[in-house]
Amino acid sequence: MSAPNVLTLSKHHGLGNDFLVVFDPAVADPAALARRVCDRRRGVGADGLLVATQDAGGAMRMVLHNADGSRAEMSGNGIRCFAHAVARRTGSLAPQRILTDAGERLVRLAATEDPATIDATVEMGEVVDLDEPSGWAELGAHPDRPVAHLGLGNPHSVVGVDDVGAVDLALLGGKVPHVNLEIIEPGPEPHAITMRVHERGVGVTDACGTGACASAWAAVSWGLVAANVPEVVVHMDGGSARVAINRPVDGSVTLTGPATYVGTIEIDLP
Repeated sequence: MSAPNVLTLSKHHGLGNDFLVVFDPAVADPAALARRVCDRRRGVGADGLLVATQDAGGAMRMVLHNADGSRAEMSGNGIRCFAHAVARRTGSLAPQRILTDAGERLVRLAATEDPATIDATVEMGEVVDLDEPSGWAELGAHPDRPVAHLGLGNPHSVVGVDDVGAVDLALLGGKVPHVNLEIIEPGPEPHAITMRVHERGVGVTDACGTGACASAWAAVSWGLVAANVPEVVVHMDGGSARVAINRPVDGSVTLTGPATYVGTIEIDLP
């Protein structure tokens, strides 16, 4: 019997939204690997697997598989964790050009007082309007509630509610599992919103970076936050991120938040 291959994974989280990162994996089926290692009872446990490769021009490429194995175009928390893993590997906090299924993103890193945590600012690109997703009527949302269907490389549906804590988000998200569903309420600060999220391919998570961007964009467009604030603070179950709406005409946004290194594990592949 041949000896198993050893695969090294590092674990990181962005405000509790956790990811496993692997460089140049020696596996033929990364979707199956994601389902195996992201399982919280039988695996390491994570919301997603980030596969890192380097292209011929030197840029790093990030491919994201959700915990259920499905491939996602982009993750705002995931790309910060990915950049942190690359920085730990290279020993440099220099800006990184990262290729994703949603296009190229520029990430700038900064050290913090916690040696395990960096702050990362990501140029997230444009927020675009999307059509209403299939099955949306199944949610039964009141017609007077504000709703926005937005894309940041991946699909989001944002709904304004009175109290995010009073909503059965798992139930509602399960009715539109093919999109990321965010519910938001204003405040508590004038320049802030509070958001909860049900992520496509995962379920209810502590935070979502692309969701924070979509929610901040929707909040400004609805007048929940003044359009002239430098940044919208987005409070989530796992902590807070900041979203700057740079050019309201074309919808370019920038996301800033932490990424924390948890640890490294080796697993055997058959």
